[in-house]
Amino acid sequence: MTNTLVGKTYFVRTFGCQMNLHDSERVAGLLDSCGCLEVEGIDEADIVVFMTCCVRENADTRLYGQASAVVSAAPSPCGKRVLAIGGCIAQRDGERLRSNVPNVDVVFGTSALASLPELLSQAFEDDRRALRVFTQEEGQPATTDLPIRRATRYHAWVPIMSGCNNFCTYCIVPYVRGRERSRTMESVVGECELLVAQGTREICLLGQNVNSYGRDNYGSPRFAELLRAVGHTGIERLRFTSSNPKDLTDEVIAAMAETEAVMPHLHLAVQSGSTRVLKAMNRSYTRDGYLDLVRRLRAAMPDLALSTDIIVGFPGETEADFEDTLSLVQEVGFSSAYTFIYSKREGTPAARMEDDTPRELIQARFERLADLVARLANEANQHDVGNAVEVLVEGASKRDEHVLVGHSRKNQTVHFDLPDACVTDALVGHIVEVEVSSARTWYLRGTMVGEPR
Repeated sequence: MTNTLVGKTYFVRTFGCQMNLHDSERVAGLLDSCGCLEVEGIDEADIVVFMTCCVRENADTRLYGQASAVVSAAPSPCGKRVLAIGGCIAQRDGERLRSNVPNVDVVFGTSALASLPELLSQAFEDDRRALRVFTQEEGQPATTDLPIRRATRYHAWVPIMSGCNNFCTYCIVPYVRGRERSRTMESVVGECELLVAQGTREICLLGQNVNSYGRDNYGSPRFAELLRAVGHTGIERLRFTSSNPKDLTDEVIAAMAETEAVMPHLHLAVQSGSTRVLKAMNRSYTRDGYLDLVRRLRAAMPDLALSTDIIVGFPGETEADFEDTLSLVQEVGFSSAYTFIYSKREGTPAARMEDDTPRELIQARFERLADLVARLANEANQHDVGNAVEVLVEGASKRDEHVLVGHSRKNQTVHFDLPDACVTDALVGHIVEVEVSSARTWYLRGTMVGEPR
C-alpha cells in the first residue's frame, strides 16, 4: 500500500525535546524510503507531519494553531493533503485529538513510527475523512531500526534508551513514553562507530535519564562504561542529555573527566533550590545533595560549564522556597538555564495539588530568576574574551550570511565573520579556532584564526 506515497511531498515540523528531533529524522527517513520528497513548507506538501511534545501547556496551544494553518494553506500539489500528528500529544490523546484538531487524518504514538507509511497510504486511498489512530506500544520495532534522514552530516542524535521510571510529580513523560527501555551497549557503540566512519564529528547520546542506562538490561546502570566505549570510537565531540542528579555517580563523573571526547558541558536539571519543593516534586535528591554533586563535578572537571532547568511556581512554593532557588543558582553559577512557570499537566500527581499563589507573584518571581540567570550567563561568557575557543561550524547566521555560527566545547553559541576567500559550505561541519573579541549574554563574537580541520 505504501506505493500510494511515491512522489508525494512532505513537510515535518517538530515541537519539544531532542528525542522528538530524532524521531522526526526517523519519520523523514521512512517517508524518503517510500519515495516521498521533502519540501520546505506546508503549502508545498501533500503530507504534513507534526511531531509533538506535551510537557508544557503551550505545546498544545502551538499545535492547535499550527494545525489550523494547514486548513488555510494553498491546495496540496496532489490535490489532497493529509495531516498526521505524532509524538507525545498523539500518544496521550489518541482519537481525542480530533476534538481539538478536526482536520487531523492520522495519529501515531511515540512507539508507532513504523506504522506511519501504512496509515498515510490508507488516508490517501480513502475518500472519507476517517481518523486513523495507532498508539500501541507492544510489538513495535525499535525506532533505531527504522530508516533515518539526519538533519546534518556532522552531528547525530543517538538514543540509548527511551522512557522514564522517575515519575516526578509534575511530569507527563513516563505516561506517554513508558518505562525505561535501554538499547544494548553493542547496538549503541556499533551505531556510533558507523557514524564516525561516515564523517560525523559530534554525537549526543539521548535518553530521558541517561544516568540510569542499562539498569533494565544489565541489573545496574552502565552509563559510565558506555561513555568510555563511545569515546573509544574516535568521535571528536561527545555530549549527552538528559541527566538526572539522583543517578549521576562518581563512576560517571570519572568517565566524563577521563574520556577526552566528552565535552566540558553538562545539562543537569535542578528544577528547584528548595529541598521541601524537591521532595514534593519527587526528585529524590536534596538541595545539599545537588550542591555536593556540583562540587564533585567541578573538582573532576574544573572547566565544566553547567546548564539547568528550573520551574517557578510549583504548587505550594513559598517566598522562602523561591529564595532558596535564587541562592542555589547564584552559588552554582550556571552558564545558562531554561526557566519555566509551572504548567499543570492533567494525569500527573501535581495537577491535583492545591495552590492559591497569585499568578502575578509567580510571574514576578520568574522575572527575578530570569534576570539573575542572564547576569550569570553574561559573566560566564566574559571569561572567554581574549581566548581562542574551538567551534564546530553549523552554518550562516539567519541575520547575516557573512557571519558564521557554531558551538564551542562548552556549548556556547559563537559568531564569527566569514573569512575572505572562504565560502560557507566549505566550513560547515569543520572545527575551527575562534579568537573571542566580545561576549554577550547568550553568545560570543570573534575572528577565525588558523586553518579549519
